[in-house]
Amino acid sequence: MTGDGLWRPASGCGPGCLPAATAPDVSLPRRAGRLLGVLGMLLAGVGLAAVLPLLPPSGRRPALRGWARWTLRALGVRLVVRGRLPRGRALLVANHVSWLDILAVLAVAPARMLAKREVRDWPVVGRLAAAAGTVFVDRSRPRDLPATVGRVAGALRAGHSVAVFPEGTTWCGAAAGCRPGRGFRPAVFQAAVDAGAPVVPLGLGYRYAGDPSTLPAFLGEETLWESARRVLAARHLTVAVTVAAALHPAGGADRRALARAAESAIQPVRRRATTGVRIVRPVAPLPVGAEVGLDLVA
Repeated sequence: MTGDGLWRPASGCGPGCLPAATAPDVSLPRRAGRLLGVLGMLLAGVGLAAVLPLLPPSGRRPALRGWARWTLRALGVRLVVRGRLPRGRALLVANHVSWLDILAVLAVAPARMLAKREVRDWPVVGRLAAAAGTVFVDRSRPRDLPATVGRVAGALRAGHSVAVFPEGTTWCGAAAGCRPGRGFRPAVFQAAVDAGAPVVPLGLGYRYAGDPSTLPAFLGEETLWESARRVLAARHLTVAVTVAAALHPAGGADRRALARAAESAIQPVRRRATTGVRIVRPVAPLPVGAEVGLDLVA
């Protein structure tokens, strides 16, 4: 893979993709209470980051899951889970709408994450991510991508699940015209092929006051604080995580076909989320067979 245009995907989303500004749903004291609760969870995250490396894997996962769920609760976000994760290691791949996606995935599947290098420098979150075994990628150095894929494959071989957002950037999740070009990037799927690990697609969808909404989306030049203020002011905000059936790539499978299959598995989740149809069971898998030989990048 060469060139920043391929290495740094961009969506066409802008302020027009967000809902119109309205008066806050919750009172100022309640918003302040939520903010204090989030700050408390961030402080708890500092302690967790110090303790996490000392815990066995069996203790690490519940600790991460609990922290993520309580942080969502502090933000006033309700979590709904549909479907069940398979036991054992897996490459977890999800669509990407908001910074809330990370909390939602960790609350359901406390896996190692693949994140941009800048996350390491974020207050509290960066320390917690590093302590949780996050694989960091430097997007300014495209030639490092094969090594990054190798580290993800190594984590999978070691029995760890790894969570990835293969679109490479956030978008509103509703307007097809502003979706990141090329959809799910296939490079990281090579790690699942190399490690012989299943791929589990996760469909993320948000509802505000019962209706599909782009309110939590984190887009364009907006700051994290601006996005967080919108979430803190919202009542009845829900994130639904729908677990699709696992894809089991055969040895030598084409990572591009695997990426398309994973993306297709969660597209019905997106369509139903935007049309208001309730999702009650996992999406059926698409078969992925052995295909031609592969190069490592792109």
